[in-house]
Amino acid sequence: MFSRTNNCGELNKTHIGSSVLLCGWVNSLRTHGKIIFIDIRDRYGKTQVILDKDNLIDKGNSLSNEDVISISGKVSARTKEFVNKEIATGEIEVIVDKLEILSVSDPLPVPIHDRDASTEEQRLKYRYLELRNKTLQDNLIKRHHAAQVVRNFLSKKDFIEIETPVLMKSTPEGARDYLVPSRVHHGKFYALPQSPQMYKQLFMISGLDKYFQIVKCFRDEDLRSDRQPEFTQIDLEMSFVDEPDIRNLVENLITTVFKEVNDVKIKKPFPIITHNESIQRYGTDKPDLRYDMELNDFKDFSDKSDFKSFKDLEYISMISVKDEGFFSRKIIDELDDYAKSLGAKGLAWMKCKNNTLDGGIARFFDSNLQSDIISNYKLKNNSICFMVGDNSKLALKVLGSVRTKIAEMLNLCDNTIFKPVWIVDFPLFEWDEEKKRFESVNHPFTAPKDSDIEKLSSHPEDVISKGYDIVINGYEVAGGSIRIHDNEMQKQIFEIMNMKEKEINEKFGFFIDALKFGTPPHGGIAFGFDRLVMLLCGVNNIRDIIAFPKTTSASALMEEAPNTISETQLNDLNISINDNEKDI
Repeated sequence: MFSRTNNCGELNKTHIGSSVLLCGWVNSLRTHGKIIFIDIRDRYGKTQVILDKDNLIDKGNSLSNEDVISISGKVSARTKEFVNKEIATGEIEVIVDKLEILSVSDPLPVPIHDRDASTEEQRLKYRYLELRNKTLQDNLIKRHHAAQVVRNFLSKKDFIEIETPVLMKSTPEGARDYLVPSRVHHGKFYALPQSPQMYKQLFMISGLDKYFQIVKCFRDEDLRSDRQPEFTQIDLEMSFVDEPDIRNLVENLITTVFKEVNDVKIKKPFPIITHNESIQRYGTDKPDLRYDMELNDFKDFSDKSDFKSFKDLEYISMISVKDEGFFSRKIIDELDDYAKSLGAKGLAWMKCKNNTLDGGIARFFDSNLQSDIISNYKLKNNSICFMVGDNSKLALKVLGSVRTKIAEMLNLCDNTIFKPVWIVDFPLFEWDEEKKRFESVNHPFTAPKDSDIEKLSSHPEDVISKGYDIVINGYEVAGGSIRIHDNEMQKQIFEIMNMKEKEINEKFGFFIDALKFGTPPHGGIAFGFDRLVMLLCGVNNIRDIIAFPKTTSASALMEEAPNTISETQLNDLNISINDNEKDI
């Protein structure tokens, strides 16, 4: 008796008098004399059922939470005083005439409905139980909905979904690859894709014009709350496009997803700011625009002060924020410690009160200088200024992180508000001091701005790329670029990165060859689908929207992966393992 007539979330007043059969988990039991009330639950909702017959009471008394049961009975209206407006089935109940116990549950090692009552390690070990939690189930349902919206939107725009290989060649030019040893080709390895980058460009060379894929990618890198070793991308590529074409498509896709999944309207067009402007104003290329607190250049004023600690520093950055008594000395000290943990020498401060500056380093600024500061930055009474001095890169980065920290402290991060912004005009290269060579800021297939092509040979550090990111609420949700479609320029980029001809041919020879045979101008973008779903669900931890996530040490606690393998498997792969470390 487990062929349902209805699920546990759909019965209402229109079903009164109907005979139904429900299946699900015992969510709760309440005994009142000769009557047992049971809330039976499935992923659609829960329904109250009543056992009031002697033969059913005996069975009911043997039940525990999370037992799986099926019941048949007749739908009845609840009396007015017992209507539950909090649930969809709250106006009815089912009077049971038959009960069958389908599965008996052991006592649960972790609670289902209170996730905070156990550690994350315990919850991940029993993830299949934690996934019975309604919030997590709703997150996965929303993830499914978002994926369907994306597929429908792109399909209507003439994109075709094509799968790319999971076993590919290792071309380590970014994060570390996950490697897979070959049994057939001893001593050789496949790599799991960090991105289908070259494959999707090859599709454009193949004349397929518009490609997309919702695809698994893998990166062996340090993890955090918004990063996993395996993650999902919405990957897309288009031929005969330039940056405005990509921006227009992506804005329409994002606004469609938020409207159809969350019923949230996001205004278009999205603001566009350059990479350099973003660093100067927010201290990061992933700015959260839900709140103000822009960074300001404070050096002209600090140079006129008597504060000697700032005198010989390259750059002084300042932010101001409203203070209604929140910033006690204890809070200021916490922020100072935080700034120091990021590499700053300290966090200077002073408060604006009664049109004068007070506290912190205010005594080093005379009254005229204080007035100029208040006027120049339009400081309001009951505000506080924070300053970091160092080289410009560090000062901006640290104060940008302090800005984010303050916003968290003041609860300025409203997860129901979404503020997308395009970050454009990234440098094409950055200098790696350790390796003494140029590295790609995005990846080596990103095209330079047309106006900067002549600088490639003489001043590569000044070349601006045709790369672009979409940032929403401080998260990089998508990133892409217009690609290089000329094989000579592609080789030149590799050479600027100090790659020798042999290395270029070994790693990218097939791709360089492909560019010779009539390559259309093309570009694309890849969404971090997990991060997008995080925003849609209003959560701050990527593990809350992935069915079976890894820990921050890339471990799967439930199935205990990674794990050892047998000697037979190692021999098949021609691999030996030392006692202290693994070697090939």
